[in-house]
Amino acid sequence: METPQSLLVTGGAGFIGANLADRALSAGRRVTILDDLSRPGADENIRWLRERHGDSFDLIAESVTDARACERVVAGADAVYHLAAQVAVTTSVADPRHDFAVNALGTFNLLEAIRTSSHRPPLVFASTNKVYGELAHLQTVELETRHAFQNLPNGVSESEPLDFHSPYGCSKGAADQYVHDYARIYGLQTVVFRQSCIYGPRQMGVEEQGWVAWFAIAALTGQPITIYGDGKQVRDLLYIDDLLHAYELAIEKSDATSGKVYNMGGGAENALSIWWEFGPLLEDLLGRELPAPAFAPERPGDQPVFIADTAAFQRDTGWRATTPVEQGVANLLAWIDDNRALFS
Repeated sequence: METPQSLLVTGGAGFIGANLADRALSAGRRVTILDDLSRPGADENIRWLRERHGDSFDLIAESVTDARACERVVAGADAVYHLAAQVAVTTSVADPRHDFAVNALGTFNLLEAIRTSSHRPPLVFASTNKVYGELAHLQTVELETRHAFQNLPNGVSESEPLDFHSPYGCSKGAADQYVHDYARIYGLQTVVFRQSCIYGPRQMGVEEQGWVAWFAIAALTGQPITIYGDGKQVRDLLYIDDLLHAYELAIEKSDATSGKVYNMGGGAENALSIWWEFGPLLEDLLGRELPAPAFAPERPGDQPVFIADTAAFQRDTGWRATTPVEQGVANLLAWIDDNRALFS
């Protein structure tokens, strides 16, 4: 389809959303952000967007839990990127009702707003690899610095059965399936991305969520790091610019992508264990040793290995991740260093 000129970005004051809004505004597109500004760092991201783009975007400081707000913002959108979410497993365990309201009900509200609109704009939804649960049935081997899949050299494909584990997995999984089914039942143009570990500038990570940024922030500011588990858990890292390119292609090539679900991550070539490989990378980039972390029991539902097999999206769109982990993490460290006041 033609490149949409008017975008709705829910959660547009978050890490991914703010970068997406900036990219679209820089390309001359119109952007409406729907965000309740409840997440730490949201106000700072909006201030940054205002500094760069002035009043060229609209901010609607409301929540996707408000069905009428969803109806209003969908009305003027040529395409919708649904990124608004409660994002931490630990928070979902502590407050599952809020987690459900934002992730499941909020997504339903948005889908209904699109279904009942006159123009039915396409929707890209940011789901999560957590919909696959612990993946305990997949055989892994323990190596010196990492766990590894025994029989999946390219990672987990979309054919892997869903197995929600934790309220967060349930709420995002329910949303994931609603988005997918609204394409089948109502003919909406939707694309679901089951995202792995996304990282990059403007990621204000905390211990509960956004571990790459949190480790980088802690390393630069001298804060202690706690590793939950043995530190050999493997994640495939995808730099923010590569994700945003995938988002654009999902809409531009909607003839191929509409109604589909894709695993989205950095793939096997960008996979690292969270401490025994990522820690040395941080030390190399910083040019110094880091203090030894503390270790604590692994968190419920944690996957020993997750690597996204992105072959399906590559076949449909020609997309590939192009940013090596070393360069991406260096970019993240440079941004944190330039914005130390945000983390003091």
